Amino acid sequence: MAASIDITKFEQLKVSGDLPSPKGVALAVIRLIQREGSSIDDLARVVKTDPAFVGRLIKAANSRTAHGRRAVASVTEALMVLGLPAVRTLALGFSLLSSYRGGACKGFDYERFWTGCLVLGIAMQAITQRTRVAAAEETFCLGLLARVGELALATLYPTEYERVLRQTLEFRDVTLAQLEQKAFAMDHRQLTAAMLADWGMPRIFHETAYFVEAPEEAGYTDGSREFVVVQSLHLAEYIAEVCTAAAPERPNLMRRLFEIGERLSFDRGTVTELCDHVVSEWHSWGQLLALQAEEVPPFRELAVRGEELAAGRVGEPDVSPAEHPTVDAGEAGQVFDGESAGVPGSPSMRVLIVDDDASMRSVVRKVLETVGHRVMEAADGRTGMEMALEFQPQLMIVDWVMPEMTGLELTRALRQTKIGRAIYILIMTSLDDDDRLIEAFENGVDDFMNKPINPRVLAARLRAGQRVIRLQQEVDRDREEIRRFAAELAVSNRRLQEVALTDALTGFPNRRYAMDRIQQEWLVSSRTRRALSVMVIDVDQFKLYNDSHGHDVGDAVLKRVAAVVKGALRAQDVVARTGGDEFLVICPDTNLDAAMACAERVRFAVENVRAPLNGVSLKISLSIGVASREGQMPDPDALIKRADQALYQAKEKGRNRVMSVQLSRPGPVVPRR
Repeated sequence: MAASIDITKFEQLKVSGDLPSPKGVALAVIRLIQREGSSIDDLARVVKTDPAFVGRLIKAANSRTAHGRRAVASVTEALMVLGLPAVRTLALGFSLLSSYRGGACKGFDYERFWTGCLVLGIAMQAITQRTRVAAAEETFCLGLLARVGELALATLYPTEYERVLRQTLEFRDVTLAQLEQKAFAMDHRQLTAAMLADWGMPRIFHETAYFVEAPEEAGYTDGSREFVVVQSLHLAEYIAEVCTAAAPERPNLMRRLFEIGERLSFDRGTVTELCDHVVSEWHSWGQLLALQAEEVPPFRELAVRGEELAAGRVGEPDVSPAEHPTVDAGEAGQVFDGESAGVPGSPSMRVLIVDDDASMRSVVRKVLETVGHRVMEAADGRTGMEMALEFQPQLMIVDWVMPEMTGLELTRALRQTKIGRAIYILIMTSLDDDDRLIEAFENGVDDFMNKPINPRVLAARLRAGQRVIRLQQEVDRDREEIRRFAAELAVSNRRLQEVALTDALTGFPNRRYAMDRIQQEWLVSSRTRRALSVMVIDVDQFKLYNDSHGHDVGDAVLKRVAAVVKGALRAQDVVARTGGDEFLVICPDTNLDAAMACAERVRFAVENVRAPLNGVSLKISLSIGVASREGQMPDPDALIKRADQALYQAKEKGRNRVMSVQLSRPGPVVPRR
């Protein structure tokens, strides 16, 4: 189970009214779908009042239909193709996108956030169409909202979150989630999972959303439905990262993309085909939603270029061979362990010089090559940006004043990329202004040096930078070991937690989980004033199975009952084994009549099952007590007690029936024969 946010704190956030939430027509659509007895025509009338939402629904419906089929052209047909659950979540996602296109958090790029979420949603839909693990239109919504916790923190704490985002540039070895935990005692992953659960997303969706950034921490069994969903989310998120990355950085990301695809048994051809389809849909959806979709080359070309870069075979742009030596095969991404000339014991580094003055580049290059470093050059900031992302130098020496892109602008741009955040940057300047130097450090510069260059001072600065780089590499190695250990520990803890909250015989949650969950649903019901019902289920004359046939047969009966009950319940219902032969079912957003109907369906399903055990066909029946929350009930215990009273009456009336003490005309629901 995902690490959850404190329930009390989350309730306080909801009560504040500042959490992102649906508005306007979308809110009306969601409420209408929740109302029993609503028809497709009723829903269509509400949807038609918002032309923008109409277009998005029809687009979503046509994205689902197979090639060659007639396109969906009407609202009613779109609603029938998508189904009410998907329409509900689409309304939610599109409403948030429309209402939160901007905000008060200056450091949060709202446009980039939403275009990334759009790619994630489209990719998730495309992946699901291949894995068939869930309804594709519902996983589109899951992808669209899988990072909503970031938006929520930017909305709730705009000033503080801007500070956290700046810290991600300063503390490049600390994750965003860790910085969020320190600042807010919660992170975007926990908030995302809590919001998706509160909006009624299926449990498999809101739990897996928590692990999208680190699926190995989930501990799901390979091949299980949860494993496929979380790996699909991880792949979709990485596709979004590739699509929204700077153009020179994309080829370097392809190897990792294929590795993630292999976890879903996708070969390279499948991944590239899928990604090209995602880009095509991204452009189509981007026009509809007024989101900027970038031009992305075919992924097969990106893969080839990535392989060439890894092998060091790609020529360097806008630099002549005389000025720019060829990078040896295998240099990109590795640490050189040979001793450098003049600095015994110090490994050589890949260094990039960015300066529009050729004579200055020559002076600096001579100093670098004297001590054994591999040197690359760029004559302007834009070329330097491309070379930095392609060849990943460990250290850059950058001139402050250059045409088109200054050294400070280049530093800021690099610090926005994953590769650029790891580069040690030394800036050269003839400016002798403390305020300007402070500005340089605040924008990500690691060190500076005044012009004209003193070769001895430059060599000393390089040694200092080299020590920092070496320490960072050691930290990275240690952090990787810690990460692996933490992942193994997280898996163990998760399994222990699941054992603590799971009934070993039936696989259902146990009483401890049930009591925690009904407390959560009670708080939600209190806030939203939605209905809440429960069922208490008891296997009739269960003791006879144990006494007559043995406890192994009794256990087999319980397993059989559990399977049938689960199959007869609805997706939103939560069932737990609370005692020997007793089960508790929690029914959110359900009034008494609907709960009685659901209970009768469960009773009827079990009554019509025969359990062939040890050569004997056993007939099984259930007695079920049902209760719905009333205004005078002080707590969840009172609700369960009312259902227990109804169960007692069902036993007294002859068993194999559904009863409630809250009916206006007391009496059992007559079993169907």
